[in-house]
Amino acid sequence: MKRFLAFLVAVGSTVSLSDAQCFVHLQIPGRPYKGCTMNGKLYPLGHIERTENCLRCNCNEAAIQCCSLFFTPVRYDTKNCKVIFSKKRCNYDVVYKDDPSKMCYSNLARVG
Repeated sequence: MKRFLAFLVAVGSTVSLSDAQCFVHLQIPGRPYKGCTMNGKLYPLGHIERTENCLRCNCNEAAIQCCSLFFTPVRYDTKNCKVIFSKKRCNYDVVYKDDPSKMCYSNLARVG
């Protein structure tokens, strides 16, 4: 129990000190352990560099902890620009609505 509590404290510290959005899914006690399940997919024990949903995760017998690999734009010219997500690059781009091939850079701020 002490080990589990230490794990939760460590995870909480990691989440609050990081720039990216993070979350923890605890394993269901008493179930046979085969890895971590997230969105219907089973992940192995250990570090997962990148999931198909652009997350970096760590899986252990107690939980799976994941943080996003991308930052969300929050301050940009909403009148002239729009946000699109590139799953290939795991990042949002802010582009001009009338010409999506051009990036909008003025007043761009990103939040993890």
